[in-house]
Amino acid sequence: MSLRTRLKSKEIVVAPGVYDGLTASLAEAAGFEALYLSGAAVAYTRLGRPDIGLTTASEMADTMMLIADRTPLPVIIDADTGFGNALNAQRTMRLYERAGASALQIEDQSYPKRCGHLADKSLISAGEMVGKIAAMADARATENTLIIARTDAIAVEGFAAAEDRAGAYLEAGADVLFIEAPQDRSQLEQIAARFGGRIPLLANMVEGGATPITGAQDLERLGFSIVIFPGGIVRALARTAQDYYQSLATHGSNKPFAERMFDFNGLNGVIGTAEMLKTGARYDGSDS
Repeated sequence: MSLRTRLKSKEIVVAPGVYDGLTASLAEAAGFEALYLSGAAVAYTRLGRPDIGLTTASEMADTMMLIADRTPLPVIIDADTGFGNALNAQRTMRLYERAGASALQIEDQSYPKRCGHLADKSLISAGEMVGKIAAMADARATENTLIIARTDAIAVEGFAAAEDRAGAYLEAGADVLFIEAPQDRSQLEQIAARFGGRIPLLANMVEGGATPITGAQDLERLGFSIVIFPGGIVRALARTAQDYYQSLATHGSNKPFAERMFDFNGLNGVIGTAEMLKTGARYDGSDS
């Protein structure tokens, strides 16, 4: 089922953040219907750097291809600002679509961007963003590839301006609206009241961010169609990795940490090593 078709259902889509084939496969095994490839998560894991526009389109596309090779689930990919003007946004659309993305999220920050929950962001004009949305719509190979239009205007121009920008992006042809970093529940409710029923709405849950953490079912009742948890997996793994390395440095052994990690056979079971070897044997004749 395409993501576009799935969004016709009233049930909210919960899309956890992933950043490689392993996290994508684990999320699929947990039963999720869609995934979110976070630019922040790629910056955190591949670069060990903050989300301030350092990742490139090619790094994201390479990551997208590896995830698409590992799971058939639809993936929403963070396209940042489109990496430039409208022509760059068209190229990003073609690149990510060929890599296997089901939806591209593009935002109205200036380039280079920064995390939506960091201060001191700056925006392009609403008119320029409208042009990027139209350009991406013209460039996509299929209408099943969704355009998610994000505005970061709440922190820069205020809530009313953010709503106005979102309305313009809806009229420009966006398939989903994403008003980033509502500051309280009242703003979440106002977004849903104004746009719910007209277009699918996306909410972003960032632990420690500007928006109060709200559960999926609550967001569904408000009128949101998608909720993403983009960086949660990195925060969880970074905390675990920090504890792991400290334990190994202290003890010179993994024994004290053994209950918090897979052993060799356990990890091979999770990633399906035996099944892959069996499949390979079918083609090389070694099972006959």
